[in-house]
Amino acid sequence: MDPLAERRFLEVWSGAAISGRDRRLVLLGLLTGLGLEEAIDVQVDAALRTGDLTAAELREVVAFLTHYAGWARGARLSAQVEELIERVTKG
Repeated sequence: MDPLAERRFLEVWSGAAISGRDRRLVLLGLLTGLGLEEAIDVQVDAALRTGDLTAAELREVVAFLTHYAGWARGARLSAQVEELIERVTKG
């Protein structure tokens, strides 16, 4: 990664006003709304591995986002989340 881009990335993720967990929730909503499934995988995996979100919390996020992002995107998100929960908790 370009050093300037890396610095900007760190600045965005290290602000004091909102937590990393809150940033991840906002980002998951945005990525779901845009249908960026590969980036969702990265964020859900990171959320589980860092403890930012539990499996139960992610499932509730899926239910919430389904009502706003649409049934098709919600169904895809649900499948992604369940697959990642299985992979992270078993692996």
